[in-house]
Amino acid sequence: MDDQLKLQNQLCFPIYTASRLVTQCYHPILKELDLTYPQYLVMLVLWEKDEVNLSFLTEKLMLKTNTLTPLVKRMESMELLTRERSAQDERNIIITLTEKGKQLKDKAVDIPQNLFNNIGISMEKAEQLYALLYEVIEQLEDQKETCH
Repeated sequence: MDDQLKLQNQLCFPIYTASRLVTQCYHPILKELDLTYPQYLVMLVLWEKDEVNLSFLTEKLMLKTNTLTPLVKRMESMELLTRERSAQDERNIIITLTEKGKQLKDKAVDIPQNLFNNIGISMEKAEQLYALLYEVIEQLEDQKETCH
């Protein structure tokens, strides 16, 4: 019974540690772009689909509005994006990349490969890990009421 409470037997610990260490690997790469890891995630969404509302970003990044709003405001002050109220619905905030934000994509294009090289696992293992983590995320999303 006591084995269940050993740190090495907790599923959460290797997930948390791996996440922290991977994010740490991003730090020097993103520093060159003057971005934090959460800002990089916002940029990834906007490079994929520009001109989105704030709720789209919260959904894609699985973050709450009160977490995302200060982040987006800071990025606006960095002139990477703009925030404007929708003409159709004033409750809607539309996030749009600036020219500076669009140009940053060219500088960021090698980041995923650089990170993959730094981690040093095979493509096959990376694909397995990716699939397994998204399976866990999906299960936890389905059980939101239980976990929150």
